[in-house]
Amino acid sequence: MTSLAETLEGRRAVIVAGSGGVGKTTTSAAIGLGLAAAGKRVCVITIDPAKRLADALGLEELGNEPRQVDPSRFREHGIEVTGELWAMMLDAKRTFDDLIERLAPDEKSRDEILENRIYQELSSAVAGSQEFTAIAKLYDLDRDGGFDVLILDTPPSRNALDFLDAPDRLTNFFEGRALKVFLAPTGIAAKVVGRGTSVVFAVLRKVTGVDLLDDVSVFFRALSGIMDGFRERAAGVKKLLADPSTTFLIVSSPQPEPIEEAIHFAGKLREARHRIGALIVNRVDPGVADPDPPDAAALASLEAELTEELGAPLARKVARTMADARVLADRDAASIAHLMDALGESGALLVPQLDDDVHDLEGLVHVGRHLFADDAERRRLMLAAAGLAA
Repeated sequence: MTSLAETLEGRRAVIVAGSGGVGKTTTSAAIGLGLAAAGKRVCVITIDPAKRLADALGLEELGNEPRQVDPSRFREHGIEVTGELWAMMLDAKRTFDDLIERLAPDEKSRDEILENRIYQELSSAVAGSQEFTAIAKLYDLDRDGGFDVLILDTPPSRNALDFLDAPDRLTNFFEGRALKVFLAPTGIAAKVVGRGTSVVFAVLRKVTGVDLLDDVSVFFRALSGIMDGFRERAAGVKKLLADPSTTFLIVSSPQPEPIEEAIHFAGKLREARHRIGALIVNRVDPGVADPDPPDAAALASLEAELTEELGAPLARKVARTMADARVLADRDAASIAHLMDALGESGALLVPQLDDDVHDLEGLVHVGRHLFADDAERRRLMLAAAGLAA
């Protein structure tokens, strides 16, 4: 299949998606490193709360603004980074606040919204706000033009699907009937707020000392001044997702549930006419690359030969271990074939199961070698991981 470097040529936004626990964060960082080594100025954006990306890149912490990774860290691993690798961990609340600051017509409106108790709760609770702010951050960084490539590490795919709908859902919220009722200065809103609701708010004010009615009134009045900006931003986000320079990479592992989620997500992307750049399957048993896997007869012959040298009990254990390993390799091969058949694809980028979880630069470099290798080199690396000669 086409190499990942060729697939990503000319892409400005790369969205890495898949189910939980399949190595999306590691994949995002490894891709960022590979592109930076090729001379690109790259920023990797993650919303991973475990902060694995910061650990893998040797950074004590990541914040809501990009930080550059020291290129000298890669030289000891044999990689000369001729570009730049930057990384950040998205803070959805902070990003939402930044968006308000950008869209507010003046400082007074900005402060009224940001300091409002209703907004402070709503900015974290509105359905789709996290997904929307992630794409909005991607949009802002893309519009600023400071990076050649932006890589977004998404939450698990059942949430990543929300990325496709978040712009519309946020727009629908701001254009919904309930919001218009609050914004209307007369009519039903005035009647509702003027009668029963005002009694409830009056009781709450006496009990809590908080004038919720005033908070609601100030919030929705201030919000009306930025609604057009939200609509424009939502349209810009949708345009970015549909742009030819944006591509999705679907990451899975060979287990049945992640494979089915990958198939489902790919179907949703195709329905929305988004571009799928590549399928990546992590944690694959390297035995899938064996061109001549042992069958039952071969294992029986091996056991007979080993019996003379090692004795029957140990020979049986060796043969049983090899048989079990073959079962795992066959299982992974069948899962990958199912993925390819379901999506009508001819191949996927396979990364073998490593001895340890990737938690440092050495692990990222190892994963990156598999991702950016051509077909022949990737096969050689997989065979080496299986202890077989190419």
